[in-house]
Amino acid sequence: MADLSSFEITKRWKPANSDIIQLYSFPTPNGVKVSIALEELGLPYEAHLANIMENDQKSDGFLALNPNGKIPSIVDPHGPDDAPVGIFESGAILLYLAEKTGELIPSDAVGRLECIQWLFFQMAGVGPMFGQYGHFFKFVADKVTDPYPTERYQNETIRLLSVLDQRLDGRQWIMGDDYTIADIATFPWVRTLRDFYGAGEAVGLDKFTHVTAWLERCLERPASQKGMNIPARPQD
Repeated sequence: MADLSSFEITKRWKPANSDIIQLYSFPTPNGVKVSIALEELGLPYEAHLANIMENDQKSDGFLALNPNGKIPSIVDPHGPDDAPVGIFESGAILLYLAEKTGELIPSDAVGRLECIQWLFFQMAGVGPMFGQYGHFFKFVADKVTDPYPTERYQNETIRLLSVLDQRLDGRQWIMGDDYTIADIATFPWVRTLRDFYGAGEAVGLDKFTHVTAWLERCLERPASQKGMNIPARPQD
């Protein structure tokens, strides 16, 4: 069994099997990216609930692995040179898992770079903008009297959906025929925009027909259906 004792996070969330990937997460759009990827890849892993409602991600053990105090993070007991490695940031984890296995990313250099570009498109654009829009649209609509912030993020959300819709025109997946980490990174945010924020009508999501059809294809995948609920939310 691998020795993970140098990772403080394993003292708070003790592994049952220290020879498999340890996932510390919560089922948010960023969190489920990693569980979905792990399910797609068939990699053995152990999921630990870092309850963001109770600020588990701000605990000392978690911060020792991820100083930014955000989910998800992983510890892979068999990282580079078969040594344990800790990784944070969902995009970095997706890229690591794809390169570790040689799956969910094109093998040719140009295709790989193109896939990484769309991964960064999600990380730098879709996630932050959809998240800010959802905050103002759903959570503080009754507290903010100035319409500017909501309108600003709404307009940027619509622009990003337009970019994604154009990309998906004539393509099954973001990279064409192959499902990749670019899809896994992006679709949970579109789902959240529609189902959790309830903003589909406000942004005219139904008009982006390539996006909505792609979203349904992503959601139909068995790994998506399983991974979106890992780790399970705490019971009320």
